[in-house]
Amino acid sequence: MMFTGKKIAIIGGGKMGGILARGMISGKIISPRSMTVTDIDPARLDDLRTSLKVQVSADNKKAVKDADIIILAVKPQNFPQTLKEIRPVTTKTKIIISIAAGMTTDFIEKALPGGTRVLRAMPNVNALAGEGAAAVSAGKFAKKDDVLYALAILNAVGLAVEVDEKLMDAVTGLSGSGPAYCFVMIEALADAGVQLGLPRDLAEKLAAQTMLGSARLCLESRQHPAQLKNMVTSPGGTTAAGLKVLEEGKIRATLVAAVEASARRAAELASVK
Repeated sequence: MMFTGKKIAIIGGGKMGGILARGMISGKIISPRSMTVTDIDPARLDDLRTSLKVQVSADNKKAVKDADIIILAVKPQNFPQTLKEIRPVTTKTKIIISIAAGMTTDFIEKALPGGTRVLRAMPNVNALAGEGAAAVSAGKFAKKDDVLYALAILNAVGLAVEVDEKLMDAVTGLSGSGPAYCFVMIEALADAGVQLGLPRDLAEKLAAQTMLGSARLCLESRQHPAQLKNMVTSPGGTTAAGLKVLEEGKIRATLVAAVEASARRAAELASVK
């Protein structure tokens, strides 16, 4: 186990911090006694201690001082204050992994002591189901093994890849915001099923499973999506009729525009600190 002998601190036990903690514990990549989760909400800490058996604390400074790997999972508006708080106990031996949207490695490095090993990650909400899509980028002082640690943590709740930091806004637009676009499509497919007479709960199950199965087939078959689409599309058949309507509705252009808009907004938010 690559985490043997390592201690992890998750600063911020909210939704994503809790998801990562649960994923690492259930994936057995680290033991509960080697993990500390901090939060300002005592009830949240009680829940994490009871359900995961991890160490909990309201003291960020002590948690960082005692840890080898620190995951910063606080809200962006609380981020500068958190960096100021942990700066005195941050050293070059520690690995800092930030999952705060829009916070660049350069911004974090400048707020912490010189030479701090920083990585930036963008997970998504699908990690809740163990099917997250995440990207990791390394700061200027991070080492190769630091990237491997970050990837292992995020792979515990789905799929993780390494990208150059200049691509993080694109990742935000695609996989960060992408689940919302998928939920809209599931909702629309289910609405169509209801309109055609299917019970609501059945239509939602069929729509969600159809998207899940399509995604799984795309990943596991390693075929281009267009090839898989053609497998389903018989000449003059039902799918061809439906695809014609989608193309007339400019579904491709609309989805591309949605991802581009999200990426632009990510860049705007990153520039406001």
